[in-house]
Amino acid sequence: MNSIIEEKSFKFATRIVKLYDHLKEKKSNLILLNQLLKAGTSIGANIVEAEKGQSKPDFYAKMSIALKEANETIYWINLLHETNYLSDSEFESIEKDAREICGMLVAITKTTKENISKNN
Repeated sequence: MNSIIEEKSFKFATRIVKLYDHLKEKKSNLILLNQLLKAGTSIGANIVEAEKGQSKPDFYAKMSIALKEANETIYWINLLHETNYLSDSEFESIEKDAREICGMLVAITKTTKENISKNN
């Protein structure tokens, strides 16, 4: 792994896949689970793309997408919790990780945007 955010997002994606499998076995709502799986695993994929980006604006664009996916993931986690597919303990654990990644991405995108503005 190249960075802390890449490592954290990969571990988070692994948790999302395991949560998906766990909830799927319990016959949970597959539409909601598929949305969670897509958004939760997309975060890390976009981070990897950003880190291999061709320019600072490309890096910023991909990290912004990762941030959007992180926010979407939080939405699906909350929805699964409110509809009783996630227990309180499952929710608190995974939601905390999602918010941590989201916070890191906010900081990265803010700093990158400022740096791009300074150089233009």
